[in-house]
Amino acid sequence: MIRALNTAATGMASQEQQVNTISNNIANANTTGYKSQRTEFEDLLYETVEEAGGRSSGDSQYTVGHQVGSGSRVTATRRMLDMGSPQITNRPYDLMIMGDGYFGVQAKNEILYTRDGSFTVDAQGILKTKAGHSLLPNITVPPNTKHLSISEDGKVQAFLTNGTAPIELGQIPVFTFVNPAGLSDMGGNMARVTTASGSPIEHIPGNDNSGIIQQGALESSNVNVMNEMTNLIKAQRAYEMNSKVMGVADQMLSTVNRIK
Repeated sequence: MIRALNTAATGMASQEQQVNTISNNIANANTTGYKSQRTEFEDLLYETVEEAGGRSSGDSQYTVGHQVGSGSRVTATRRMLDMGSPQITNRPYDLMIMGDGYFGVQAKNEILYTRDGSFTVDAQGILKTKAGHSLLPNITVPPNTKHLSISEDGKVQAFLTNGTAPIELGQIPVFTFVNPAGLSDMGGNMARVTTASGSPIEHIPGNDNSGIIQQGALESSNVNVMNEMTNLIKAQRAYEMNSKVMGVADQMLSTVNRIK
């Protein structure tokens, strides 16, 4: 009975982590560029009472083994990287990557990566995130700009009030990773490179299967609220069943203790 108590406890702990992941997904259902997470589980070690293929007698073998499991545990929370739907804003500083890739931003002494393209300009006209991190490369919009154009391949042009020909301000790249699921989330819609993600690969948008840039749009969260609610109900029921197993095991232990 002690085994059943421990096994049910691991199940309750696993479902608690599942609910934590679901709650974070639902909380970020309207977060720009957010990628939903999926909790992944694995079973724990088994005690082998009888080995399949072992001797059952002098001239025969067990065709089926007898193993007793010890529960489950959470092994990963994987980011689901499918693209969220476009949200048209018509704001010139709002950018969306249509396809694979991330924007690079300079945050203090390191480069971080984001799918959140809701940029703005500071007092000097430098294109930055809401938190004040500069977009890579450094794009400075002239103060007398009447129209800013950003093409699908990231080329930035400014049309000035006193001119007819556009001014080239630079080109915005997108960065891809061999294993984007290996990025480490930092909060603030930012992610950091890890050894698991691999080094960033810089692309001109649209080249080498990287995404293109759409101006005047933002990427919505890819959270499917209906799926999350279904998963929440399943996690709740699994948690309740594990708690009932603990209750039954406790009652059986009490019965054993009363035997004289």
